Amino acid sequence: MGLDTASAPLALGLLSALGGGLLIGLERERRKGSGPDREPAGIRSFTLAALAGAIAQALDEPLLVACGGLAVLALAAVAYWRSQIVQRSPDPGMTTELALFVTYLVGVLSMQQPPVGGGAAVVIAVLLAAQARLHRFATRALSEAELHDALLLAALVLVVLPLLPATPVAWLGGLQPRTLGLLATLILVLQAGGHVALRLFGATAGMALSGLLSGFVSSTATIASMGTRVRAEPALARACEAGAVLSTAATWVLGLVILTATSPPLAAMLVVPAVVGIAVAGAGGLWRARGARGTAPESSKAGPLRPREALLVAVLLAGASLGVGWAQRHFGDAGVLAGAALTAVADAHAACAALGALAGEGRLELQAAAYGVLVAITTNSVTRSITAFVAGGPKFGVTIAGSLAASTGAAWAAWWGVSRLAGA
Repeated sequence: MGLDTASAPLALGLLSALGGGLLIGLERERRKGSGPDREPAGIRSFTLAALAGAIAQALDEPLLVACGGLAVLALAAVAYWRSQIVQRSPDPGMTTELALFVTYLVGVLSMQQPPVGGGAAVVIAVLLAAQARLHRFATRALSEAELHDALLLAALVLVVLPLLPATPVAWLGGLQPRTLGLLATLILVLQAGGHVALRLFGATAGMALSGLLSGFVSSTATIASMGTRVRAEPALARACEAGAVLSTAATWVLGLVILTATSPPLAAMLVVPAVVGIAVAGAGGLWRARGARGTAPESSKAGPLRPREALLVAVLLAGASLGVGWAQRHFGDAGVLAGAALTAVADAHAACAALGALAGEGRLELQAAAYGVLVAITTNSVTRSITAFVAGGPKFGVTIAGSLAASTGAAWAAWWGVSRLAGA
């Protein structure tokens, strides 16, 4: 005979609390030691704490839940006093005592939302089990500069961005301040990602992989991030150039994916130029990566973030938007193709999506749409080239601009060849 509808949620919550208490208690049991100096709480204490929270919540008495929490806190305080004052334990930590109270709250939560309570118990158990690794990471692997930059990035994402206006501002060319903030944040995140990849995989594989993956988000931001690292650590120049060039290959790949989703016939028409662009950019990036072997410095005390350069690139793109707005006000739009080119100053993929949607709806001929896509990517290549010069200096700029010219030119040549064959 199964549980009725009213009893099923109660049983599920109790089981979730029981499982969570057992899981956390099992981890603490392995660390409590033995003998008279052992920790006061183990698998039974934690299981009972979780069940106490679940039962108190099941009785639907808020005052009982609060009193139960105070009782667990009092027991934890007594256990801490016993271990630190009476037994004079050499370890001043109070992780077990705090975990006991949190386990009680897990029991309360399990009665309200069993999946969330069970998930919380798993996270707590993993956190407790990773004590040694977390301590080693915080004291040895993580430098002071990296900790400072991590806090800066968290403050930017959690505090600054939500406060920025999300409405267009005239003196920013119609851009939203939050959009510029997101762009600066994206550049900082990519800088941090490149730093982590560099630490994990070394100069060659780390920077190349970081550049390729980041290019699917924004090749412009990736180039800016790699350029700022070149200025800070010139020894990583070729590795950063490899990552930046590979990000331009990702632009072609993502553009082709967008066109496939919006207009498959248009994607089929551009598949050859896109593949040629991918091949040229990919070959250039891999060649630069091969030459980057052994260029990484042995150690670096610098943090991963370069806020000044990120803000500089955001200001650069805001200036480009102002220029576009001025041109539109004084000369008007010169049709869909000119509009796509103007849009691509900041983002080539937005232009690809717009042209693909028009072609998919039959409002724009495929030939004109394909031409517009190539124009948009070419325009964006100019923006990325300028960004490379501003962020990374003349040498970095020449390398990236040359690669962009080669891949874009090869794509145009492939387009011309395919068009001639189709016309014949």
